[in-house]
Amino acid sequence: MASPFVEILVGEHLVKVTNPDKVYFPVLGAEAGTKRHLVEYYLSVADGVVRGLRERPTYLQRFPDGVEGEEIYQKRLPQYAPDWLRTCRVSFPSGRSADALCVDKAADVAWAANHGAVTFHPWHARCADVDHPDELRIDLDPQPGTGFADARRLAATLVHEVLDELGFVGFPKTSGNRGVHVYVRIEPRWTFTQVRQAAIGFAREVERRAPMEVTTKWWKEERGQRVFIDYNQNARDRTIASAYSVRRRPDGCVSAPLTWAELPDVVTEDFSMVTMPARFAALGDLHAAIDDVQHDLSPLIEWFERDERDRGLGDMPYPPNYPKMPGEPMRVQPSRARAGGEVDQAK
Repeated sequence: MASPFVEILVGEHLVKVTNPDKVYFPVLGAEAGTKRHLVEYYLSVADGVVRGLRERPTYLQRFPDGVEGEEIYQKRLPQYAPDWLRTCRVSFPSGRSADALCVDKAADVAWAANHGAVTFHPWHARCADVDHPDELRIDLDPQPGTGFADARRLAATLVHEVLDELGFVGFPKTSGNRGVHVYVRIEPRWTFTQVRQAAIGFAREVERRAPMEVTTKWWKEERGQRVFIDYNQNARDRTIASAYSVRRRPDGCVSAPLTWAELPDVVTEDFSMVTMPARFAALGDLHAAIDDVQHDLSPLIEWFERDERDRGLGDMPYPPNYPKMPGEPMRVQPSRARAGGEVDQAK
């Protein structure tokens, strides 16, 4: 028999939590890993998670039967949503469009969590101007043979070093899984194409300084045992789990904002639905100052143009669901290209 619902007053809105005792995170179990615990977790870090999502088109990674059940990746806010939820019209690379959730208060997050939203995936542009990102995202993704320890070390050293040389303030966080993310606020006056090119320029500079440890290669067969800097996370309609988002893990690990000083020593499992509320209560939101400065992206765009002019390095492949983009090289795996006769996969 289904457990009874509970109602939680969140600001001005009463949020109903149905089946509150349903276990979402098996390792945490009934004592700490139910749907109600998920909702209460997000309310405990409300200031931080809302800051990361505020006024951004946000997709919902939902698991109505828990993280070991079916995944629903929802870009469109459903019709049954209450009228106090706001939406934001976005367009996809396919040319289609949708009305995505636009978060501006804690009740929005609590409502979504009740509907099985475990992870929140915001755009890196605001709803007021969805064509001009205000955030550069540096995503360090360990490849087979490497791990979180490699990603955190490279972030704490090389990535931080390059940001300092640029005069950029970066805000690091764990991905909640194996990787590390660094966010940089930028002036919202460049297109997605330009911001992605800036990300390529940054990634190539880091790769140049540690070519045996870092790669920008899009094709997995070329990456080797190196940490991949995923420049494509800066393309339109690409998203990263927000700060404080819970991840699809049975132990309820979360994407945790960090200081640069603590980054070299942390492990992903330090931060979960169980431990983060006390950390947040003690330290507050470590990304609280993220909106204080917006940086000029011009130096990174110049790096991209320099590489194209002086080193013959142009654009790089887009993800497979994108149409062929202007200036993009042939989108075909190198091994297939060498075999001959393969057509561009983007066509």
